Amino acid sequence: MTDKFLTLIQTRRSIYNLGKESPLYPEELNRIFRECLKQCPTAFNSQSGRLAVLYQHYNKRLWNITSDILEQLSSPEQFIQTQKKLNSFASGTGTILYFIDDSITQKLQKKYPLYAEHFPTWAEQANGMLQYMIWTALAEHKIGASLQHYNPLIDEQVRHSFDIPSNWRLTAQMPFGSIIQPAEEKTFESLEKRIKIFY
Repeated sequence: MTDKFLTLIQTRRSIYNLGKESPLYPEELNRIFRECLKQCPTAFNSQSGRLAVLYQHYNKRLWNITSDILEQLSSPEQFIQTQKKLNSFASGTGTILYFIDDSITQKLQKKYPLYAEHFPTWAEQANGMLQYMIWTALAEHKIGASLQHYNPLIDEQVRHSFDIPSNWRLTAQMPFGSIIQPAEEKTFESLEKRIKIFY
């Protein structure tokens, strides 16, 4: 099992060129998303992670929103490359929006004032674990994905367009789909500089 898991985490990469031909049906994908959300560890079992999964025209709507906003903030030359990237996300099977329910963090801060300053950090860490769990689960089924951060630029329109509660704070976007072009070879820093082991 250990070797299988290590092989799996080596498989997970950032895939930017996506297609719609997912090997799993939406119902199967949704089962993965639900189980990862359920099993993700959180501080004080706070379960502060939230997801919105966008398929088909909802997925296109998200990236059209993002495109319209970025076009206003970019030069025409810059926007050409940006548009290509956004089009590749819109061409995928869907996009997962990751959120943190800040109302849960605030309740914990009031209940446990000794740890109040740490709860926002712990919520972010838990959300990162949720992102990694789902990303790795997708990689197991040869589904490509990447992690994007167009928040907070798109927050207001996302909340309005997809009926997102005001206490859900957007943290990341994960477009996913079939792998049109694999990731380039990854390079690694020397592990001797990155880890200390004591016996």
